[in-house]
Amino acid sequence: MRVLGIESSCDETAAAVVSSDKEILSNIIYAQIAEHQPYGGVVPEIAARNHLTYLHQVIERSLLEAELTLTDIDAIAVTAGPGLIGGVMVGVMAAKAMAAALDKPLIAVNHLEGHALTARLTDDVPFPFLLLLMSGGHCQILLVKELGDYEILGSSIDDAAGEAFDKVAKCLDLDYPGGPEIEKLAQQGNEARYKLPRPLIGREGCDFSFAGLKTAARNLILTAEVQSIQDKADLCASFQAAVKDCLVDRLQQALKHLPDNVKHVVLAGGVAANQYLRQALTQVCKEQQKIFVAPPLKLCTDNAVMIAWAGLERLKRGWVSSLDFQPRPRWPLTELKNG
Repeated sequence: MRVLGIESSCDETAAAVVSSDKEILSNIIYAQIAEHQPYGGVVPEIAARNHLTYLHQVIERSLLEAELTLTDIDAIAVTAGPGLIGGVMVGVMAAKAMAAALDKPLIAVNHLEGHALTARLTDDVPFPFLLLLMSGGHCQILLVKELGDYEILGSSIDDAAGEAFDKVAKCLDLDYPGGPEIEKLAQQGNEARYKLPRPLIGREGCDFSFAGLKTAARNLILTAEVQSIQDKADLCASFQAAVKDCLVDRLQQALKHLPDNVKHVVLAGGVAANQYLRQALTQVCKEQQKIFVAPPLKLCTDNAVMIAWAGLERLKRGWVSSLDFQPRPRWPLTELKNG
């Protein structure tokens, strides 16, 4: 089976074709960085207009790269939420139109489930597994029991990790997107220079909090203690180290109560591309005799490969969607239904 995946939940317009034997036949992404860079963040209206302009071209390129036509596709999977609703609607309407015209099965995919299942495509990770999901809008630790069956062990009570990275980067006048810029500059910095808080460290439970850490970094910048390039590098290194300590502590808390049959820990989402954080979490899993898995960097940020694969997993079980399903700006994993 071959599934066409469509992703348009934020500022990446993407399409991909993935086969049931785990072959990525195409992976096309139009990143809208240039359009949003002047504003220091994603502007929803601009993102939606760009999806409308470029989606058909991206789909055509994905089919061309896969050397297939639409009639060769067995099903169409599309991000139906969560995300910026304007962009989600563009992808959903395109997918519905193609599915109806071609009489092909349609699968509405939860964007977060796409991230969660990527490791099953790239590394054959079996159920159940522990998932640390980190992106610009989400920071959660979940027990993935089965397809469509998720238990949230902890989540951010304020800012997500990726959101904190982006906001600190903006305070430092770094280029958008800010997360990779902080990671790059931190390589030249002294992480011990600035004393920053580690919210919730040592407390029971697996919840996160990054708002206080973000505010502490911002206050240092506003008090003119961060001026030179070296100052910025040191702050980036100190901030990144604080985030790392928080993530390590929360993961250790989760591992304390993990069922014995859970052998894998999966890191997913855009922040999973941060190599410094990956290394720290890898070491924690090694110490706890767990297998750490993180997808290739190109599959950490938003892409349509993960949507096509999640669609395939559901299609294999006969879980398809009706043409009248509604896109959702908010869609917690705990609200997914099997079928």
